[in-house]
Amino acid sequence: MEEGENPSTDYFVMPFLREGNTTPVRRFFSQIPSEEQLDGATLIFVRYIPAKWKTLVESCRDRMAAVYFFMDDDLFDWRAFAAMPLRYQLKLFRLSWSHRKWLQSIDARLLVSTPYLQRKYADWQPQLLPPRPLAERESSPMLTLFYHGSASHGGDLRWLRPVIAEVLERNERLAFEVIGDSAVNKLFKGLPRVQVLHPMKWPSYRALISRPGRSIGLAPLVDSRFNRARSHTKFFDITAAGAVGVYAEGPVYGGIVAHEKNGLLLPMERQAWVDGILRLVADEPLRERLLEGARACL
Repeated sequence: MEEGENPSTDYFVMPFLREGNTTPVRRFFSQIPSEEQLDGATLIFVRYIPAKWKTLVESCRDRMAAVYFFMDDDLFDWRAFAAMPLRYQLKLFRLSWSHRKWLQSIDARLLVSTPYLQRKYADWQPQLLPPRPLAERESSPMLTLFYHGSASHGGDLRWLRPVIAEVLERNERLAFEVIGDSAVNKLFKGLPRVQVLHPMKWPSYRALISRPGRSIGLAPLVDSRFNRARSHTKFFDITAAGAVGVYAEGPVYGGIVAHEKNGLLLPMERQAWVDGILRLVADEPLRERLLEGARACL
């Protein structure tokens, strides 16, 4: 059980389970199983213990095979994190530190990441889990999908959010990069493989897109008075990034983008964008051909 995908699980816990020839089921805070699903199960809490999971374990501990708690920081000594930001201190107090006695009362076993923690909590007879390299992906390399807009693009971002949610769910090869403030971070919170970059000055942005690594750029345009006055400069940004663009149909991009010649020109219909993005992901020769056509327009 983990708060979300995290390095603690990937570097320590998953290798430990793989070496034990088990097939783990990863669950997050909100993915609470039934009591029946825990019959005979071994449960590992990774760093944190939410209240609902604690109540569940209390109700069926006698039917479970074992309970473990893994920590890769000193979560049971207040002095170790007293200098941390107050909000982080409170999180550790609520989800970790305050549950030490409870863990011992249910005969939970302790897993730790370092010899230091193993020595410090020797009375608990903890098991040391050394870190292991991340397992190599068996699938194709990741592709970065991106939308680079300013604060004036709030409507476009809100329109785009369900599109991004669906394509990330349907294809694990995709990661999404977006520029924005805390509101943008909140908008995309909860989606996997999303990176929110801080807004930046123009010279920094030019340096950003000159670095390789982006595959598909997005340029949606919700119909609004403000958007009607825009130009097609995002075509230049996306092409300069070495990426293929998906553009909104209409006069802004219609004057420079020829559908399936130097990009995809699509109506502002979410399913059309989902299908178009996934088509580009699956068809590398198409991406190369469209990028060549876009560069010819520069």
